[in-house]
Amino acid sequence: MPLRTLDTLELSGQRVLVRADLNVPLANGGVADETRIRAVVGTINDILENGGVPVVLSHLGRPKGERDESLSQRVLAEPLSRALGGIRVEFGEDCIGKPAAEAIERVRKGQQPAVALLENLRFHDGEKENADAFADALAELGDVYVNDAFSAAHRAHASIVGLAQRLPSAAGRLMEQEINALITVLQERRRPFVALFGGAKVGTKFGALAALVEKTDVVGLGGGMANTVLHAQGTDVGASLYEADEADAARDLLQRAEKAGCEVIVPTDAVAAPSLEEPTASRIVVLDELPQDWMILDLGPASTADIADRIERARTVVWNGPLGAAENPHFETATRTIAEAIAERSRQGELTSVVGGGDTVAVLERMGVLNGFTHVSLAGGAFLEWLQGKELPGVAVLRSEG
Repeated sequence: MPLRTLDTLELSGQRVLVRADLNVPLANGGVADETRIRAVVGTINDILENGGVPVVLSHLGRPKGERDESLSQRVLAEPLSRALGGIRVEFGEDCIGKPAAEAIERVRKGQQPAVALLENLRFHDGEKENADAFADALAELGDVYVNDAFSAAHRAHASIVGLAQRLPSAAGRLMEQEINALITVLQERRRPFVALFGGAKVGTKFGALAALVEKTDVVGLGGGMANTVLHAQGTDVGASLYEADEADAARDLLQRAEKAGCEVIVPTDAVAAPSLEEPTASRIVVLDELPQDWMILDLGPASTADIADRIERARTVVWNGPLGAAENPHFETATRTIAEAIAERSRQGELTSVVGGGDTVAVLERMGVLNGFTHVSLAGGAFLEWLQGKELPGVAVLRSEG
């Protein structure tokens, strides 16, 4: 894909607006997971090394266009500085206007390299609306623009599209890496090609799966995705997480897969419990014998082995969504077993593996297997839309005319 990259921009002496995705989980007044913060370090360091002044823009949470101090990005300043090896981070109390301009000026006048971090973009309605006035106000703060937030590239927001239309623009290192990895996987498609889908956000994933069954040999399902398909097939899933409104989409997926010759692996057994809060009461059940009002919380051993067998023969794997309630260690067995198998084969060069989605990445990082995957995408919605073949607004606007 002809994409303008950081190497196409003149950075020396320039105020470089960097759209990052620092939408990190928060807990106890601090950052619970710094993965997204560390991911933007490569781009910021390149800008600093080339004499530019990095100005970091991001959103945090869903403040609905109003200032919400619990979602202030001030909490990101210290971990960002730490990720950058102790470089000073100047915080701007707003992302536009005088507070933002003053923070940038403090960075420019400093004797040592520094970075400006501005306040939450979504404190302003103009961000999500891609309002001209808001995009203009952002553009006044910079000389060039770099988008390093592939995970937000499916949003036509002011900081994603508006800025790229107003300033010389390019993709950052993380954005470039994400796109190249996904293009390689989908174009090369070494077979057998396996897609694994799980997690709780069911409705957003059927579109991606419907497109993928045309390209893959096997689709393995877990979590809410599997429960929804089981429900659509007439299986009683008790009190399990599923989306009844997606039953038609589930049946359509199965029909498309059959027509395309793609095998869909639906669970036959499960680890179930009366609730997520009662893990010690859990037991393995055949799905036809699921106790009434119990929850399916992980794949059973037979279903896990079924997917593991396909992984053993696969050459390409794309994964989005844990295969059970893997945030709870009692229900992580299937996710861990499959992740370890994928990571081992990937390290040996036998498998190309791409994992995407914040929940999946967080779970696999906790398990210590993430570094075995060929490529790790922090994107969720953008990852899924890319797999569907959709044009992402934040990528389209960075295409090179040449």
